[in-house]
Amino acid sequence: MHVQDYWLILAFFALVLLPAPFLGRYLFRAMEGQKTLLSPIFQPVERLCYRIAGIDSEAEQDWKTYALALLAFTLASLLALFAILMLQGLLPLNPQQLPGLEWTLAFNTAVSFVTNTNWQAYSGEAALSYFSQMLGLGVQNFVSPAVGLAVLVVFCRGIARRSSNSVGNFWVDLTRATLYGLLPLCLVLALFLVWQGVPQTFLEYVTAHTLSGTDQVVPLGPAASQIAIKQLGTNGGGFFGVNSAHPFENPTAWSNLLEMAAILLIPAALVFTFGHYVKDLRQSRALLASMLILFVLGLGLGLYAEYQPNPALAALPIEQVGSLEGKESRFGTTASMLWATATTAASNGSVNAMHDSFSAIGGMIPLFNIMLGEIVFGGVGAGLYGMLLFVLIAVFLAGLMIGRTPEYLGKKLEAREVRLLVATLLVMPLGVLVFGALAVSLEGPAASISNPGAHGFSQALYAYSSGAGNNGSAFAGFGANTPFHNLMIGLAMLLGRFGYILPVLAIAGSLAAKKRAPLGSNSFPTHGPLFVTLLTLVILLVGGLTFLPALALGPIAEHLGLVQGF
Repeated sequence: MHVQDYWLILAFFALVLLPAPFLGRYLFRAMEGQKTLLSPIFQPVERLCYRIAGIDSEAEQDWKTYALALLAFTLASLLALFAILMLQGLLPLNPQQLPGLEWTLAFNTAVSFVTNTNWQAYSGEAALSYFSQMLGLGVQNFVSPAVGLAVLVVFCRGIARRSSNSVGNFWVDLTRATLYGLLPLCLVLALFLVWQGVPQTFLEYVTAHTLSGTDQVVPLGPAASQIAIKQLGTNGGGFFGVNSAHPFENPTAWSNLLEMAAILLIPAALVFTFGHYVKDLRQSRALLASMLILFVLGLGLGLYAEYQPNPALAALPIEQVGSLEGKESRFGTTASMLWATATTAASNGSVNAMHDSFSAIGGMIPLFNIMLGEIVFGGVGAGLYGMLLFVLIAVFLAGLMIGRTPEYLGKKLEAREVRLLVATLLVMPLGVLVFGALAVSLEGPAASISNPGAHGFSQALYAYSSGAGNNGSAFAGFGANTPFHNLMIGLAMLLGRFGYILPVLAIAGSLAAKKRAPLGSNSFPTHGPLFVTLLTLVILLVGGLTFLPALALGPIAEHLGLVQGF
């Protein structure tokens, strides 16, 4: 690594962490309807939205009514997006006259964007019209992270409120998350990307006559707006097929840095939003510390692996073996590995390098990040409520060890909450191990694997981890666009989204109804180094015990095979 690599990492952390406390406080005030800097602009729009939709913004819902509203909105979004993709050939803003998608691909894509996964079994510029990209995928890039943020806010209220049967109003939370949170940030980043050279146009694709005498079609489109929200909303779906490795999505070193930071900006800020809800920013600092430990460990191991020569070429100096294999050659190995770590620490599927070409251990880091449930910062809302589930599990285990009824911030954890916590622990194993086992054991679906042996297994394992983890990035080399994989990965994405959301809402409703016991000298502290260590170890142990056998068959076996020369 060179000096500029260290400066890049420092700049990345500065752009993520320095604004986080201020943005976190702003999001807390915005979601609770308090006055903010942007209230004079967005309050009239907010009231107009309620008036048009017939929503009583003062009426609150219990967790069941909230969940029903969320599911109804998701179903309507899914059906609308599915129809747009199927009927694309008949809809406007289609200058290339692209036909509608095959139905299993349309189903997979609709589920993908509605669940904030953005898994893409198609190439954007070759398959989707401007209408589908903007009014189909672009809309979901706003509302799907807004749903995640709304669920997180409910969880925060459940912990903070006392003896309450209500947890908020879904329609109000959805509107505020979109208007006050995602929209203004997206406008700023989109303008920056246009300045850097990202297209934002409705012109048809351009045919360029190259120096070699051939013609090349140069795709265009309203890309900057979708790229901005794909990063800020931890969506990740590329406007163009190669995602953020495309020079029209990521044209400069500045765009690369800002897009990387945008992935983690809101998730980091929401850690402080939680602290404002529970009126104890020490809790925020403890959660942030655990996230940073996991992030730095993954990044450090990944960088170490990627800067080592291939064992088969170990006799050559590293400058000659091409450590840029599979990386974004414009930005270098460090920027590629930093992006891969950030995008899988969050539920963001964007890539600026080919994960399939990383070293065995370097490719295992993004895979393991996803398998943890993407709680190392995680997606907008989804990452933090996933981390808070691990907090409750750690508190429960601590209670067992010291012989006390487990409690978190004065709320006792009883049998109902523990059963729901256990249910969430089954989501990733079911989506990854069970669905993935079907994919590699059935002769037809297994034909989608392009590499033999351990690396081929890693391709399939990554695909189903990405689906169940609502990430959306791909290991590549895996032919996912088949009816079987479109349907199975689609089901994995639904499981990964609602297998967490519904238990989280139920836990929030249960906690909100409880009285809050005052914290005393005998209470287990959840803000110091001891708890940070316990939480981090619980996360690693749960992930390690669950997925180590699968990792041993994939990237670990591949690494050992390379070391042994076969």
